[in-house]
Amino acid sequence: MRQEAFGSAQRASHEPARSAGDALRELRRTSILHVDMDAFFVSVELRSRPDLRGKPVIVGFPAERSVVLSASYEARATGVKSAMPMSIAMRRCPAAVIIEPRHTLYYQVSAQLMEVFASITDLVEPLSVDEAFLDVGGAIRRLGSPLDIGHLIRRRVQSELGITASVGIASTKFVAKIASTRCKPDGILQIDAEDSVPYLHSLPVNALWGVGGKTAEVLARLGIRTVADVAATPLASLKKVLGASGEHVHRLSMGVDPRPVTPTRLEKSIGAEETFSVDTGDDALLHRELLRLSHRTAGRLRSSGMLARTVALKLRYSDFSTVTRSRTVHSPVDSAQMIYQVAVQLLESLGARSMSVRLVGVRAEQLEPAGQTSLQLSLDRRDDNWRAAEQALDRVSERFGSKTLLPARLLEPGKPPAGP
Repeated sequence: MRQEAFGSAQRASHEPARSAGDALRELRRTSILHVDMDAFFVSVELRSRPDLRGKPVIVGFPAERSVVLSASYEARATGVKSAMPMSIAMRRCPAAVIIEPRHTLYYQVSAQLMEVFASITDLVEPLSVDEAFLDVGGAIRRLGSPLDIGHLIRRRVQSELGITASVGIASTKFVAKIASTRCKPDGILQIDAEDSVPYLHSLPVNALWGVGGKTAEVLARLGIRTVADVAATPLASLKKVLGASGEHVHRLSMGVDPRPVTPTRLEKSIGAEETFSVDTGDDALLHRELLRLSHRTAGRLRSSGMLARTVALKLRYSDFSTVTRSRTVHSPVDSAQMIYQVAVQLLESLGARSMSVRLVGVRAEQLEPAGQTSLQLSLDRRDDNWRAAEQALDRVSERFGSKTLLPARLLEPGKPPAGP
């Protein structure tokens, strides 16, 4: 584990004594945390596969046209990155162990992670399943300094969830995010408020949000290669080159980011999609994949405690053109069978297809917490039967893996399901 506190150690011996109130106000100046799990999907898988620790591991489907969902740091050392086509990843790291994802499990661990954060402070802003901003200013009297709280979170994540987290601490969300990135994996880094600008100015220009590869190339042609260079460039010149984003980039280069931590944002949608290894026009194959994706989507809904009022279908054709269709259901759903039925109806509503299909996706939208929604009772008991069966499937999958028990239509011909 790496621990740093940029600048504070050098000042400690030179600061005069301060009152308790002054000390508290000073601590609250640097009280925004960005907590990010290290290779989250891989870390969750390694809890049950400790023999793979220290080895290159990739989470994703082994089909060439699939993408990397997560990679261990050993795999990353060979050039493998998240969202990279699996075909490229396997060429770069042929020794990697590939594990197919278990999305339901990841969302269950994510829910536990968010419970840890909520026990620290009410000001939690989730960014994804494995990272969040926390404002711990109100927890300092109870739990200690922001650095103490960062250590506490890391210990609890390790002991309660069996994975590691990196924590960045700063006076703004932007700098806290940079700090967590810079101390990965398994580290903690605090950038005190008065040190934010000096620290930023020591970084390359692509550390700024909104400065990707192409923008960095444009700036490099003007001799702007560091954050300090951006800060020293007149705003008018930046706006001339970058347009409206020039002001945004310039403000960040000076450490200006007034955005507060905004508590709990509910996911707007949950879904899954699959790119076929070979473009297809086979309706039976499309229906089978829709069923598989409906189960993945429904599992994620249930594990996150959400219901969906709208089901959406996505198709991408061989020429890369994409169409989407959606339908709002009469009663909110979290059942794969009900999602599948709507998805098939949406597929049929498209009529005859002039091209083969490259990608298919299912998405649940207009989400609402299950605890705040009354499921409408159905006269057809099959709806409740499906829901009960899928909840049982969740419990089996959580214990033994997502391929232990599957709907018969998803079993490969002549191939039994994998054992525990």
